[in-house]
Amino acid sequence: MNEVLDEKRIAILDLYNGEPNEGMRCIKDLVAAWGIKHNTKINMQVFNVRQNNAIPNLNFDAYISSGGPGSPLESEGSDWDNTYIHWLRSVEQFNNNTQERHKKKHILFICHSFQLACRHYKVGTVCERKSTSFGVFPVHMLPEGKHEPIFNGLHDPFYAVDSRDFQVIKPNHEQIKKMGGAFLAIEKERPHVPYERALMAVRFNDCFVGTQFHPEADAVGMQMYLQRADKKKAVIDEHGEAKWESMVAQLQDPDKIMYTYNHIIPNFLSFALKNH
Repeated sequence: MNEVLDEKRIAILDLYNGEPNEGMRCIKDLVAAWGIKHNTKINMQVFNVRQNNAIPNLNFDAYISSGGPGSPLESEGSDWDNTYIHWLRSVEQFNNNTQERHKKKHILFICHSFQLACRHYKVGTVCERKSTSFGVFPVHMLPEGKHEPIFNGLHDPFYAVDSRDFQVIKPNHEQIKKMGGAFLAIEKERPHVPYERALMAVRFNDCFVGTQFHPEADAVGMQMYLQRADKKKAVIDEHGEAKWESMVAQLQDPDKIMYTYNHIIPNFLSFALKNH
């Protein structure tokens, strides 16, 4: 007699707007692997937010919202952006009206989605960077980050893939406290430039958490990106050839991005689904 598996429904919100990417492959791989490890049947559905204005309903157990190209500021007021914010509010309202903790819905916001959430909740200033950040960089935990469930098992600092033209700075401590959230991590210190260190992870409330970096990035996908002429040039122009070479070398280090890959999204899924 076959064992009946527990089943979980996971919605993945695709914000890549049709652009080629490795993120969606990696997210799907991680969700599927979590299901196998935890003897759980996974019903996974992808929603093309920006091209199709598609958004999931409230019948899912957890949501992962991807990165994507473009400005998180210029899209404000557009059809897809309005639909996305309406969805975000609907999940928040559902959670506020749900007494049983195990029935609440969890969302993980990645990169572009993280910036949209920060803009919506006004927890910091979303702005354009002076130059593109792309590569493998250390991420430093803030005090609250040391108690964050999705960071369970990570080192401080840990290493992650960063790919962004925009950033979130000037954290609004009063607002995040009012929401019951916390600032979890900031970018590496750059003593040679007079710029504020950007937020790299935020817990917005008990159920919503986001990262500026890409926790889904794996060595295979990142290797492909770093070898692309435009990406290679961007890293070398910003940091020099030695830095590009060290990033390529870091991909082979199991304590760098693959360690992050094997912890953050699996931790999120365990935290979001363990009591469902």
